[in-house]
Amino acid sequence: MFYQCKKCKKIWQYPIEKCPECFFNTQRMQSRKLKVIGVSRVNTPTLVHPLVPYFALLIEDENGNRFVLKSAKEYKIGDKFQLKKAQGKNEVTIWRVKYDILEGIEKLFELLRVESIKANSKILIVPTLISPKHSYLAENTSPLFVDNLIKYLISNGARPENITLVGQSFNEFPIELCAQKSGLLEICLKNKIQVLDLAKDNFVNKNNLSVAKVVFDSDFIVNAPILKAGQVCSLENILKFLKKEFYLQNQQNKNDLIKNLIKILPRFITLADGNIIQKQNSFTAFLGIVIGSFNPFYLERVFAEICMQDSLTDLIRDIKIEDIPIVGRAIKEIQYKVNEYF
Repeated sequence: MFYQCKKCKKIWQYPIEKCPECFFNTQRMQSRKLKVIGVSRVNTPTLVHPLVPYFALLIEDENGNRFVLKSAKEYKIGDKFQLKKAQGKNEVTIWRVKYDILEGIEKLFELLRVESIKANSKILIVPTLISPKHSYLAENTSPLFVDNLIKYLISNGARPENITLVGQSFNEFPIELCAQKSGLLEICLKNKIQVLDLAKDNFVNKNNLSVAKVVFDSDFIVNAPILKAGQVCSLENILKFLKKEFYLQNQQNKNDLIKNLIKILPRFITLADGNIIQKQNSFTAFLGIVIGSFNPFYLERVFAEICMQDSLTDLIRDIKIEDIPIVGRAIKEIQYKVNEYF
């Protein structure tokens, strides 16, 4: 993705709203046709690139713009650079975020072949929202990630009044305080979308689970967790659809709750924020990715492999990484031991 000034036509590879020279707005330039014009083989490992060899590709698009891309696959000069799209509903899509999170979200939707969004579709977004902390602590889903997700949905036909961000507090922190401190409430107000505390919604009984009624009244559900090393946030995030009292009474069987809940939920997509994540010691690390899938179990297993986790939680322990179809970027291109990085 490149950004061009509407007046002077200068081009940048990072997103800036206004040209720093003539102060006109910039416009995004999509790169559709990519060609390899340079290849370097790297044999020296580093902290964040521990797996060698890998290849540094110089890519040129149809407009003559050039950028560098890390690749686990070897290419030759003159080769076309193309990415395969998902063929089913179990693929996990990985995309490296360099500067523009919106580009990453666009790639997830494109590679997963998500159907076009209708104007009258009722859309639910459920971010990680568990404590009143600032976004730089990576406790909750980043407001930047949610903002760009909303922008993508609206630009592809969704009406703001049909988009609802939902959450629910299962601890001592009021959900309103969490939404305000995290910056997510400001994003919702800016984009004029609805906000719903699920604790105030009606609940229905489905297979002995008490689930928010709004879930079954929605046409498109986006599970939008933030990723955390050693945890399965994508899976735990959907528990917010349960009634609080029901969850607290059954939280000792959390794994069973997750498995049973997924069986009765309408099909949903998980788009996970992996740009800045928490390590297991709660300190943050830059990972610079977004991951998407219709299968949150596979998504969490891929994330654990990216972080090179030594131990896996019970929910994903039996999933073999080689059984998971992956599109977009390869695991080896972004893999490193997050918990050992600084």
